[in-house]
Amino acid sequence: KMDKFRMMFQFLQSNQESFMNGICGIMALASAQLYTAFEFNCPCLPEYNYAYGIGILLLPPIILFLIGFVLNNNVSMLAEEWKRPTGQRRKDPAVLRYMFCSMTQRSLIAPAVWISVTLMDGKSFLCAFSINLELEKFGNVSDHGLSEYELQRLLAKIPCKEIFNGGAVISREAAERYLRCISQAFGWIFLLMITLLAFMVRAIRPCFTQAAFLKTKYWSHYIDIERKMFDETCTEHAKSFAKVCIQQYFESISGEMRQFHGHNCKYDDEDNGNDDKNESEQDKLLGIRAQDEMNKVLRNWHTCKPPLNLKKECQNGNANGHAELNHTNEPFPPKKEWVTYYSKV
Repeated sequence: KMDKFRMMFQFLQSNQESFMNGICGIMALASAQLYTAFEFNCPCLPEYNYAYGIGILLLPPIILFLIGFVLNNNVSMLAEEWKRPTGQRRKDPAVLRYMFCSMTQRSLIAPAVWISVTLMDGKSFLCAFSINLELEKFGNVSDHGLSEYELQRLLAKIPCKEIFNGGAVISREAAERYLRCISQAFGWIFLLMITLLAFMVRAIRPCFTQAAFLKTKYWSHYIDIERKMFDETCTEHAKSFAKVCIQQYFESISGEMRQFHGHNCKYDDEDNGNDDKNESEQDKLLGIRAQDEMNKVLRNWHTCKPPLNLKKECQNGNANGHAELNHTNEPFPPKKEWVTYYSKV
């Protein structure tokens, strides 16, 4: 079972973009299902209707938006890249903006679904704006005999069918249909705006800034891959470090026991058999064999990451890249070449 979970975790790590798209889709469906399961209870009081209706419309999307950021693994990577010292590798604001926009687009899916479903249903809009209805459109203006405050309380009861008692003053069914119609109109307009905005971001922007778009996309992927490989390397080093430390501890204890009980030749055969294993573990340490050295490596990685200049050297060349004269019959040695890659982002 643990192997299956490990394979699943590795698959999700290698397909992080597809995984995050799946998470966003699940959150969108969950937001719609959450709204259908939510029991909407308008207070039907002029002092609280607007706050309750607008709160139901806007507060859950904010929570879903923040949850989308929390579930995104790239948030910590973006914060780390933004706050790290420049060192030998400068920071590109375009890459940071691309990473932030990519996370924001995914996090906005669930809030957009909630707002769309809420506006299409119309309950929150009816609760929030029932007190703003114009009485002359739906009821008796002159003969109701109610004060301004009493009229406001009556209009506030329109969302509550059970306690509404002003049928002689205003037609509740007509007012409810009118407000629900306006709410659905706003819902369709919201969907249209979101669709057009998504189309412009996904289709039109790369056509005008294709070179910049490819560069920012490449280096954002590089930062993600570099961080994963660094974590994997640190994990392998920690395993080898712990294994060698434990082996040396047991070897020191066994050495003391040998001195106490007398030397036995069979221990020499066992030691010779373990030499190859010890050498392989020593190689995995990459020359870092002390706690202070590892702390220095980790501190330098954060404060001064290596520059993005990959150099390739060819042997048998001098320092300035020119081949030395050869007075023998052998062919001239190859020149020493330097190949440098610049990010230019």
